[in-house]
Amino acid sequence: MTKLSLKGLVAAAHTPFAADGSLNLGIVEKQAKHLLQNGISVAFIAGSTGESHSLNVEERRRLAVRWLEVARGTPLKVIVHVGSNCLTDARALAAHAQQIGALAVAALAPNYFKPRSIAGLIDCCAEIAAGAPELPFYFYDIPAMTGVSLPMPEFLAQGKERIPNLNGIKWTNPDLYNYQLCRNMAGAFDLPWGNDEYLLAALALGAQGAVGSTYNFAAPVYQRLLKAFAVGDLDAARQEQFCSVRIVQTLSNYGYMGAAKTVMTMLGVDVGPARLPNANLAEAQATALRQDLDRIGFFDWLKQ
Repeated sequence: MTKLSLKGLVAAAHTPFAADGSLNLGIVEKQAKHLLQNGISVAFIAGSTGESHSLNVEERRRLAVRWLEVARGTPLKVIVHVGSNCLTDARALAAHAQQIGALAVAALAPNYFKPRSIAGLIDCCAEIAAGAPELPFYFYDIPAMTGVSLPMPEFLAQGKERIPNLNGIKWTNPDLYNYQLCRNMAGAFDLPWGNDEYLLAALALGAQGAVGSTYNFAAPVYQRLLKAFAVGDLDAARQEQFCSVRIVQTLSNYGYMGAAKTVMTMLGVDVGPARLPNANLAEAQATALRQDLDRIGFFDWLKQ
């Protein structure tokens, strides 16, 4: 297994649905083209933004196959999230991702029957990662969604003995204290940042890569942020980060998932509705959202 170090922006892609809620895989090509046009060369599929827990196993396999088909022959690489409450399914999805040529796999913790200790979490991750021994494996730490909040420095220190292909953590966790401890551990683990609305804080602490949902539709904001930070222009970087905060705040006022998918449609990439239990916007709400986005300057911010 070759070590992987993600750099720059990785888009956590939406899963496209038709109006009746079925998969609409014909849109994936347009999603991929949109990402590449906005300077993004890695997609993270079937994660939280991809509504993975609302997909069955066969849908997740078909989604992964389509993304890999579309990416073939282009600069785009694909990371497949395979986490599930059923470890047998997660391991099978990992094996499938390796078979079709994914760049890496990731998995969040089981979150109905939850691992209560580091040892329990490592057992779960070792089972999943063993399905794709040739691919880098990322634990997807997102305690706000899973309810699993365990010390990640201990996970990395102990996990590397049990999980040979443990590459790092997709860090969707506001815990910058433990983020620093993990960044400075022996073993050079990769820790892509997963909180779009304070990417700048993570960059200041050494983050190199970031995986996020808003990179689907607001990549220019973050590309400017990265460039400003790289040249030491913190005032400009802070300004772009605050644009991010205003975007997230605006979408959250309408229900984030449904609003985010509505924005994609506004940009010409119709990824369709969200699946229950996520809610969608009524026509009047979509109109109001566009007005709010105009008011804060969102569409001007997308100009390259």
